[in-house]
Amino acid sequence: MIAAALLAGGCMTSVEEGPGRGEAPPDCDPELASALAAWADAGFAGAVAIDGNGMDCRVALGNADESTPNTDDTVFGIGSVSKGFTAAAILDLAQDGALSLGDKAGALLPGLSGPAADVTVEQLLLHTSGLEGEHGRDHQPLDRDEAIAAISGLASAFEPGSDFLYSNAGYSLLALIVDETTGSYRDYLAEEILVLDGERFGGFWDGEPAAPGPRAVGTVDGAPSTENGDFAGPFWAMEGNGDLAMTAGQLADWMKALFEGEVVDPAAVEVLTSTRFDYGDGSAEIPGWVSVGPDMFGTPLITASGGGGDTGHNAVAVWLPELEMSIAVTSNSEEVIAGDLVEAIGPALAAGEPIPMPEGHAEADPEELQSRVGTYTLESGGSYAVTAGEDGLEVAAEGADAVAAMFASADFTVEDVAAHEDLVLALLNGETEAGREEIEAVEGDIGEIEAVELAGTAEEQGELRTYVRFTTAGAELLGWYALDERGGIGGVMLDASPPAFTLVPTGEGEYRRDLVGVGDGVRVVFAEGLMTVTGPAGTAEARLS
Repeated sequence: MIAAALLAGGCMTSVEEGPGRGEAPPDCDPELASALAAWADAGFAGAVAIDGNGMDCRVALGNADESTPNTDDTVFGIGSVSKGFTAAAILDLAQDGALSLGDKAGALLPGLSGPAADVTVEQLLLHTSGLEGEHGRDHQPLDRDEAIAAISGLASAFEPGSDFLYSNAGYSLLALIVDETTGSYRDYLAEEILVLDGERFGGFWDGEPAAPGPRAVGTVDGAPSTENGDFAGPFWAMEGNGDLAMTAGQLADWMKALFEGEVVDPAAVEVLTSTRFDYGDGSAEIPGWVSVGPDMFGTPLITASGGGGDTGHNAVAVWLPELEMSIAVTSNSEEVIAGDLVEAIGPALAAGEPIPMPEGHAEADPEELQSRVGTYTLESGGSYAVTAGEDGLEVAAEGADAVAAMFASADFTVEDVAAHEDLVLALLNGETEAGREEIEAVEGDIGEIEAVELAGTAEEQGELRTYVRFTTAGAELLGWYALDERGGIGGVMLDASPPAFTLVPTGEGEYRRDLVGVGDGVRVVFAEGLMTVTGPAGTAEARLS
């Protein structure tokens, strides 16, 4: 496909026209663009940008909504990649002498109290503050004073600086510090951090100054997201930790400019890359980013990722310092998200080798697909509701056993699933203060909970989501939880649809669930009214009802 995808200079091209293939600008190697376009056929929708080492490549793939293709101008929410911008603002202020990384948060932000007041700016940057829990949920109206009060009420999981615990609240606290120090967090980012040589790189997903350009519609639980940038605020639940939006090209260009000392002073970049919390495995947390050794891509890299949640977008940003190259991928699909694509193609891009193609699948026969439609029931009582799509089968799984049989992941094992389910049960059994608060909040929405039953765990939007069925006096309700390794809530949805999976035909009556990075994934065979599912969790048989 490509003799040297990254070592060759750019040349004139456009992606081959076709449904969902989007477009590429004239600076992308035609063979690289064509290879990337094949990933649209595997379910990827979004954009890819590569900047540096003689290339300036932009490829847009799939659709931004039901009828509009993604383009190089399509804007995506970048989620937690926003933390790198917040960190840049803090380091810029530190370089100017407005604050110090050793300053305690309480000394910089009037009104802050509790454990949060005693943590340092550096500990917040490195997620070593110990702050436990969330100060607000995505798109929850939360003003400045409410955010300070909520963060003041957070408990500490450990002595600050002694361990690592990812904290969205910690980065919103950093944004509050920027706000207090400069007079306006949003103005400072828009005028000092998002601007280079008079050009603005994106903006905010919700509120002003907004990221200009057409916006991709994300996918959440198989349906278009309703969070499309019209949330009226106030915005302090997401400020500093997941509030920014831009095109993939803008993200790649800004990242390159950051690490080359053009966004903040080169001395501040040196502080960024040298301020570390080592994980002990060759990687380390640095302010807003993760530094990774050469094992992953064959060369050292610095990366950040974000997304999921209620916007249905995902983003991954990678800086390869030895190649002086940035790679940014944004997505608005669920079948193949940004992290899947980066994991699959990143090592080849770094090595200047042809990128791998997704595993192909056979052309769908509408009559064959229709013949598989129906509800298939396991002996355990779980079931699969199978419907026919345009290119394959859609399968909604009900019950823990049914969901478990469909599990396959490049990043999580069945042991990870079991540990996650234990954490969810502990949370909903009220074994922690955060759990008791969560139960109170849920009961405020659905009424008194009489029973909680596990309903299976799936990897969706790059995270484990454990589904649970709540029983109340009047009804049953399905929801899901995504927790961190300490049981803190990273995501939650009540009144959720059952987890759904796409099966594509591979020929000879066989179907496959996963096309990216998971070996054989999950394979499904239909024969004589029996649906046989084989995957990492074993084999399950369900009979047509």
